[in-house]
Amino acid sequence: MAVASAPIELAALTLILALLGGLPPILSKIKENQETLRRITGIASGILLASALLVVIPEGFELATGEHEESGEEEEGVGNLLIGGAVLAGFLMMLILEGSGIGHAVHEEHHDHRDEHGHEHVHHRNSPWIIVLGLSLHSAADGLAIGSAAAGSTEAVTALVALAVLIHKVPAAFSLGVFSMHERENRNDSVRDIVMFSLATPVMILVSFYTLQGMDEHLIALVMLFAAGTFLYVATVDTLPDIHNPETGRAALRNVLIGVVAIILVLYGAEAAGLIEHGH
Repeated sequence: MAVASAPIELAALTLILALLGGLPPILSKIKENQETLRRITGIASGILLASALLVVIPEGFELATGEHEESGEEEEGVGNLLIGGAVLAGFLMMLILEGSGIGHAVHEEHHDHRDEHGHEHVHHRNSPWIIVLGLSLHSAADGLAIGSAAAGSTEAVTALVALAVLIHKVPAAFSLGVFSMHERENRNDSVRDIVMFSLATPVMILVSFYTLQGMDEHLIALVMLFAAGTFLYVATVDTLPDIHNPETGRAALRNVLIGVVAIILVLYGAEAAGLIEHGH
């Protein structure tokens, strides 16, 4: 495997965008525009979904099943059960965190359906620190996706994975900023929440890249597939509440489809330009 350069620029960009998304609700008088946030979150979820199914999983599958030679001995690819298990493990990890009260979708806290349906806001049973810790773990999973792609795939594939993460990062950080602003009594605590969340992705990008760099491609592939499972969960949990709501269902579906189509067009453009090459 060719030695790739560390994705330092991508790590720095994820940090900057997360801070730009999360700090304004805390440090300024910017008001939450729920409709705009829903729209951006829906489009970002569609991009995450399409990126997982059209980029990360196919790329991970190709790495996992491909045969390559190490030390003069041919090594067979990973079995299908292990490949599917890696994707499932990523999805289940996020589901377990959610079921443990370490939720991802803090924006549900501010989705007010009480007027139409008599529903109340989500009330978190855990302290804000636990919620922020959970969100930071989810954010670290994004970094794992980028870092593993950088270690095992082409720069174009890494860029596509990073694009999905970056677009999703801004509304996620903004939602956390709004959540923290409502939950915290001290603004400095809210700032620390955003900084912790913002650092998780770039730190994990570099940690996973340097850890996986030079390792067996099959292991890198399983890490990529695990990260894809987390993508699928996040894309699902971010949109299902709005899709299930008859007042917002059609708009939410439209936003997700916009994100999916956007990634398909980007992929076609990248293929036509020869930026995406198969085979490692």
